[in-house]
Amino acid sequence: MATMTIRNIDDDVKARLRVRAAQHGRSMEEEARSILRTALATDPRPGTGATLVADIRALVEPFGGVELELPPRTPMPAPPDFSEGRSGE
Repeated sequence: MATMTIRNIDDDVKARLRVRAAQHGRSMEEEARSILRTALATDPRPGTGATLVADIRALVEPFGGVELELPPRTPMPAPPDFSEGRSGE
């Protein structure tokens, strides 16, 4: 198990944690662990984009989705020549 120290907690937050821990019959440390476990269990894994995708889908589904007209693909233009002595061509 890892150990973590949290510094600069507001006095009000610490007092509320103490009260909440007492209500649940736990130490402040165990209450903080419980809060972290609960908060992290309900969120999707970071980096999956699952929440963003679901939110976008919920916005556009009532309208039948979104259809985008994509322009036809064309060959990539030649890159500019930045070599010396070729100005203004």
